[in-house]
Amino acid sequence: MKKGPPLFSSFRKKSKEPLTKDYPLDHKFSISTTRVSGLAFSSTATNKDGVSTIDIVAGYKSKYTSVVVKGDAQSNITLALALKKIEPLTNIVASFNLHDFESGKIATTLTFTEIAPSTNAIASFKLPDVRSSKLKLQYFHHHATLTSTMALNQAPSISVSATIGSPTSAMGAKAAYEMFSSKFINFAAGLNFNRPNSTASLVLGDNGDTIRALYRYRVDVLKKTAAAVEITRRLSANETDFVVGGCCVFGDQTVVKVKLDSCGKLGAVLQRKIIPRSLVSLSSELDIKGLHKTPKFGLALVLKPRSRLL
Repeated sequence: MKKGPPLFSSFRKKSKEPLTKDYPLDHKFSISTTRVSGLAFSSTATNKDGVSTIDIVAGYKSKYTSVVVKGDAQSNITLALALKKIEPLTNIVASFNLHDFESGKIATTLTFTEIAPSTNAIASFKLPDVRSSKLKLQYFHHHATLTSTMALNQAPSISVSATIGSPTSAMGAKAAYEMFSSKFINFAAGLNFNRPNSTASLVLGDNGDTIRALYRYRVDVLKKTAAAVEITRRLSANETDFVVGGCCVFGDQTVVKVKLDSCGKLGAVLQRKIIPRSLVSLSSELDIKGLHKTPKFGLALVLKPRSRLL
């Protein structure tokens, strides 16, 4: 794949990580293990708002094949199969959601990488009802990217996004057109800048009604210490919101994250590596405009024992 500007859908993702990533307010316990043979097992128990869920995942991965089976307490079972290089430069990924045994519906996604030079194709559909199918094409060039998505549901639509520029600076736009009503239903445009120690983006979205400006600065690239701020302006409502936050790493063992938004929500996360590949996270959220409210707390424990030879 040629190195060029990012996709329009990823303009804000990297810059926003210090403001959104790893701020859980639920209780989670996860344990996973991998073996040299390619087998992997993981189990996750989560309690959120008084509702408990359990997920169990088993998988096998080799050089050209991977199989993953995921199940939960509600009898939802998902099977994902990936075949690499079945043809030169062609990969296929198929996932089957077998949660509804009575109707026999199967949700399937097929991904073809490099079906043509610098071109990907992604097709998703449900069997036997294919009226919810989607087809996505992605094209990558040194100085441009193009993505086209067609939804074949009861209200067929087509969306197109494009970017031009380079990995360090790019501009792009996207538009969605609904065939049934013969009108554009979504439009957005933006700029994206990426430097070794900073990233920034400016996006005009919601059909020109919302302006989002996002900036992230890496104080220390090696230690992953960074600060970020996002400002959102809604023109029709004449409202401006903001989120500011940052993260800091201490001794490669401890990570501290803090964020504050314009609604007065103060969030904090303390993440500590207890043993190699395993960590514990403590998180909290306080409404500083409503101190009478009970703060929210979260706890997550992730254990990853060393790989075994079998």
